[in-house]
Amino acid sequence: MKPNFLVLLGPTAVGKTTLSIDLAKALAAEIISGDSMLVYRGCDIGTAKPTLAERQGVVHHLIDVRAPQERYSVQDFQQEADACIRDITARGKLPFLVGGTGLYVQALVEGYVFNEAGGDPAYRAELARVRAEQGDAALYALLTRVDPQAAATIDPQNVRRVVRALEVAHGGRESISRTKAAEPPYHAFVAGLARPRAELYDRINRRVVLMMEQGLACEVQGLLDAGVPRDAQSMQGIGYKETAAYLAGECTRDEAVTAIQTATRHFAKRQLTWYRRMAYIHWYDATQPQAELLAKILADVRGFFTSM
Repeated sequence: MKPNFLVLLGPTAVGKTTLSIDLAKALAAEIISGDSMLVYRGCDIGTAKPTLAERQGVVHHLIDVRAPQERYSVQDFQQEADACIRDITARGKLPFLVGGTGLYVQALVEGYVFNEAGGDPAYRAELARVRAEQGDAALYALLTRVDPQAAATIDPQNVRRVVRALEVAHGGRESISRTKAAEPPYHAFVAGLARPRAELYDRINRRVVLMMEQGLACEVQGLLDAGVPRDAQSMQGIGYKETAAYLAGECTRDEAVTAIQTATRHFAKRQLTWYRRMAYIHWYDATQPQAELLAKILADVRGFFTSM
């Protein structure tokens, strides 16, 4: 029998955290993080990781499960999230995924199959040549041509991920079979939160300023002092890369803030582009009063699961 499974997604800064806690309490659910950066210990401020106080006693999974030097892939997430879903269900609770990484959610809900393949040193060398001669933008332009779906989910300034995606498209280190499972692995209700674009961007801009006021620079300096290299996957996340550049004297604090705001807005736009491919999302207006929003989603979720 397929497990019931609730998902709440939406672009960064749309307002998922508070609502997710209220939903979890009302539905006796345990939350599984669907954010690729919340897995890293020590990456707290820049990821808007919910504090223990903000979690209000609700159990959260897949937070702080990796050292900041480690890599984390969609395959890792899919396997670990599925194990959480099975365990939570077996204990009589509702598994509840909260996050904004579109590929992660889609891979889990639709049951993607992943295959490993060998790398291509010659192609990797060619990419290095293109980067040296034409710059990082040329690599992202190439990715946009060969795999626009992957490009839509990647920050153009995250060169490590751009190169990795190009290798994937070329049949390199790991290739994704996008063939879905014969049947979805779960009875999943996927809720999405939306806000007007201008309002969302304003929330993003204000949140970045708050992160700096809360000590993002100190957090990044602490990671660097602990030996986390600037090219580590965790340090390539939005907010961390730009702050590391500021700490290295490569830009001013204000320039770093502006760069983070711009990158985050672009990321939100790519998230929304990805979500448009997921026709099964039930969308809700996040600007309505929280009590009304909560009541609407609860009614829809309960109706969906009782009809199974």
